[in-house]
This record gives sequence, C-alpha cells and structure tokens, in this order.
Amino acid sequence: MAKPKVSGLLIRIAAVAGAACLCAGAAWVAANVVERRSVADLDAALPSPEFDFVTVSADGLLVTLSGTAPDEATRFRAVSLAGDQIAPDRIIDRMGVTDTTALEPLKFSVEMLRNGDGIQLIGLIPAATGRGRVLDAVEGLTENARITDMLETADHPVPEHWEAALSFALGALRDLPRSKISVAADQISVEALARSPTEKTRIETALTRAAPEGVRLVLDIAAPRPVIAPFTLRFSIVDGTPRFDACSADTEEARTRILAAANAAGLTGKITCTIGLGAPSPRWAEAVETGLAALKELGAGTITFSDTDVSLLGTETLDKVTFDRVAGELEADLPDVFSLKTVLPRPPETDSNTANEVPEFVATLSPEGLVQLRGRLADEVQRNAVTSYAQSLFGSDDVYSAARAEDGGLPDAWPVRVLAGLEALGQLANGTLIVQPDVISLRGVTGNAEANAEVARILSAKLGGTEELQLDIRYDEALDPVAALPTPEECATKVNAVQADRKITFDPGSATITAGAAPILDDIADILRACESVRMEIAGYTDSQGREEMNLGLSQSRAEAVLTALLDRRVLTSNLVAKGYGEADPIADNGTEEGREANRRIEFRIVLDEPDTTEPAPETETPAAEGEAPAEDAPETGTDQ
Repeated sequence: MAKPKVSGLLIRIAAVAGAACLCAGAAWVAANVVERRSVADLDAALPSPEFDFVTVSADGLLVTLSGTAPDEATRFRAVSLAGDQIAPDRIIDRMGVTDTTALEPLKFSVEMLRNGDGIQLIGLIPAATGRGRVLDAVEGLTENARITDMLETADHPVPEHWEAALSFALGALRDLPRSKISVAADQISVEALARSPTEKTRIETALTRAAPEGVRLVLDIAAPRPVIAPFTLRFSIVDGTPRFDACSADTEEARTRILAAANAAGLTGKITCTIGLGAPSPRWAEAVETGLAALKELGAGTITFSDTDVSLLGTETLDKVTFDRVAGELEADLPDVFSLKTVLPRPPETDSNTANEVPEFVATLSPEGLVQLRGRLADEVQRNAVTSYAQSLFGSDDVYSAARAEDGGLPDAWPVRVLAGLEALGQLANGTLIVQPDVISLRGVTGNAEANAEVARILSAKLGGTEELQLDIRYDEALDPVAALPTPEECATKVNAVQADRKITFDPGSATITAGAAPILDDIADILRACESVRMEIAGYTDSQGREEMNLGLSQSRAEAVLTALLDRRVLTSNLVAKGYGEADPIADNGTEEGREANRRIEFRIVLDEPDTTEPAPETETPAAEGEAPAEDAPETGTDQ
C-alpha cells in the first residue's frame, strides 16, 4: 500500500518550530551570559569590606541590589557605583538602611576641676541624674564656691555603676582642694596634689578603700616638696635639754646629716625635719652640722638659720671668753655664703634702782576663738594698728582690746615684736602670747603638727634669729581636722545610738518613709557627713507576715529609700550600700505585735574589707589564740533596733 505524501504545510511548520527552538536556546544562552557578566562586573565595582553588605542578583537584563547599608550615604554610593557599570534603568534597589534609633548608648562622663574655692564641671550626664542635684552637691562641698557649670544632659538610660561613680567623685572632690577628677560609669581618674608624702599615702588609701565596685580607679596623687621661705632651722639647748623649734632640709641626705648632728648634740626621741624647696645653698647641711656642733660645745643657747643668716644666742650663764672663742671658730668654719651674728646677754642688773616694772604686751586666744589684747603700746596709732591687725587675723567680732597707749620707754622695735607675735599666735587653736623687751613667750595648743616649726619660722623671719623665744606649743590630735575624723567603729556606734530610742518608720506595706522619721534621718545625715570615707551597709528587715519573697523585696526597697533620703540630705553615698534581708534574723517574737514592730527595722553596719589572699601570709604571723574568732568572723558593729 503506498505511503501518503507529507504535505508541504507540515514541513514548513516543522521548519518554523525548529528555528524558534534555536532562537529560544540562543536567547537563553545570551541571557545567562549577560546575567553572569552583570553580576561579575558589579561584584568588582563594589569593593570589600565597605560594601560587603550588598547582595547582587540578576534576572535577565535586570539587576537587583539587596542588603542593609550602615547609613544612607553608603547605600547611595553603592547604587552610584553600580550605575557606572550597567545602565541605571536596569538596576533595582532593594537595599535597606540600619535603623538609626538603635544607636549605642551615650558615653556619659564628667570632668571636675577644683582649685581652691573655684570648681569647674564639664561633661554629659543622664537626665535622670539631675543637673540641679549635681550642682547642689557641689555647692555643699565648700562655702562661697565659684562654680563654672558646663554640664549637658541627655535623656538616655543611666549606665550601670554611674550613680556610685559620680557620688564617689563628688566625695573625692570635697576632700581634695586641688584636683582634677574624671568620672565615667566604668572608670574614675583622680589627679591631685598632697601636701606631704604622708598625706599622699593617706589619700591613696582612703580613695582605694572607698572606690565603688565595678569601677576602675586610676590615681595620680603628687606630693611636691613645700616651698620653705625663709629656709629656717632653730635648735636650742635649755637647761641641758636640746630641742628643735624648726628644722628644714633640702634633700634626704641633708636631713640624715642634720638629724645625726642633732643626735650628737644630745637630742633623742622622734625628730621631724621637713624636706622642702628654697635652700639658700647646696652646703646647707654642712652649715647646720657646723652650727649644731658649736652649740653642743657651748652647752646652752640657741642657734638659728634663716636662709644664709646665722644667729648664735648665748645665755647669761656662759663664760664670755668661751663664747667668743666658739663663735669665732664657727664664723671661720661656716661656708662662705653664710654670715654669723652673735649675742651674749648680760647678767641682770642687781641695783635696786633698776627694779622698775618690766613692760609687756599680752594676747590670749580662747578655745572659742576669742582674743583679748592688753598691755602697753607706744601711742594711739600703734594701738589702732595692732587692734586692726588682730581683727584681720581672728575676726573683727572676736577681738577685744584693753591695751594701754603709753610710751614709758618701750623699745624701738616694740610694735614689730607685737605684730610678729600675733601672727605666730594665729597658728594655734588657743594660747597666750607675752611680749617683753628681752623675750617673746608663746604657749598654747594646736591641731597642726607643724605649728611649732611654722611659729619659729615666722618669728625668726620677722625679728631675726637673736631674739630669745620661749615656745611651749603642744600638738593635740583631737584638734587635727584629719586625725580627729571618727573611726569606722565610732561612726557605726553613733548612728545606731541615734536609733536606740527612735526608729525609721514606713507607711504600712510600702517603702514610703513616714514624715515623722525626718528628724532621725537629719541626725543620721549629720553623723554620716563626717564618716563619708567609711563603707557602711544600710540593712532592711521586715516581720514574718506575708510571703518570704515579698518581704525580701520590701526590705530591699526600704533600705534603698533610706539611702535616697540620705542622698537628698547631701550625704555622699558612694560608700553606702542598701541591702534587704526580709524576715531573716528576727530580734523579737513575730507572734506578737510588739515583736513584729521591733523586727521591722533599719540597721547600719560597717562593711569589712575582704582579706587579701593574693599573697601568702608572712611566716611571722601570730596564730589566733585558742577560742579567739578570726577577723572575718568579727561581730557586727551595728546595734539592733
């Protein structure tokens, strides 16, 4: 049977279909080539790492850019660079930008500069801290403070440890009159000047102990040598007893040599000799050694060095020949720049005709700061001048003058001696000044350990080294503003004594302090202002009613409320920590209303330093006696309510 013929139409259809397939295949191949080429070109045009966030994908001639740019400018640069490689109308921009509201927390910091009574505050603080609160705290640091306020605030979350760090910095600013303190939430830097190496050590110890936990403390406390002007040394032998009224040295080596010479002259016990700037000659120690050796040979008298002026004052009992010989040898042995002046008092006259009244001027300074002037001055002008000078030293309302204006043969230098004596009296807390033609006597009590040397320096500079001085100045530690600070135990005892008959009360079931508790908080605040370097815990307790977890939270809130109340009373709270103990440690029976009331209480306790375990204990450490509690088991100093 014959096969039918394939029509020409079918052949033409097959040819067209084949051509279409070939075209489609070619188009697909071309599109893939274009896609791969576009992606490769854009990957090369967007360099790493700036544009690592860009993802390039192609769909035919269209190219899509996706990803999240760190900012709008970077996104725009990515689109521009892509447009340089391919036609901009082929680019689809699907890139996003990082949410600008999710910024990193602000870096809060304050720089505090204090120089005398001038204080500058520069920095950024959280709005929640309160700019006014910081300024109020600074104003309370010193009277008549000149405050330069350059603080800014921002309404951002308060960083952890910020409040504790700021409170610590304000406390340090109060104690350091010349300082620069930089405070942030994680670090506090303190730069300050101390008056002596001893004070430097005290400041570093106090700041280190008071530093808040979680905050790094960087200290740079300098103790420059004081400038001593005039550079003074005064050494006396009276009734066989040697003593220093003032001692100055320019180097450690010089001090060692001077103290050795004093020991050789018979001085024993603890000796202080200030190392300072202002020595008139590098041979100062050599000159002093020579002078002390000469006085030792005399056995009585006083030698005074005031810069390069040396004065040798003998006594009435010394033989003139011996005195002249020793003085001549001393003058020859002193270094060239030093000049010597000698005085040998004459024995008192025994003629009865000379037994007239000895003129004198007397000034008394009471412990309350009141000054009384009496005695003789040459005329009304001198009396007014002396009274005005005393008022400038002690206060116009605290000076009473009963001095007489009558010449009566007073020495020419009488007003100079009186004024110098009043300046020296101003170094004491209380005492008596007696000025006579041949001697100036000053006796009293002071809280300054260096007052004796300062008095000798003042009188030597104003009157010369040949004046006979009788100084009896006693140092009383109780008057020393630093040494008189209460101990931690005394602070805790005083605070808890306030609560012996009264207690801090709260509204029922809340942490709101009642209005009636304000007086006791005022009394506690007065005590804590003198104890701000003492680390203490404010412990809150409740009774056993209610759930234990609820009581624990309530006691914590109440302890924190007390802490806030003290802060509002301008108590620096960097060393105070609030902690709630809930219904633990009851001091009375929770089964009675009276017992529950007693258990609802606030206690103040000293926070003991943790023992240092970084180094082994010394081999010479004495073990605790049998039955004696170790240090970490010491009883609490807080008293129960």
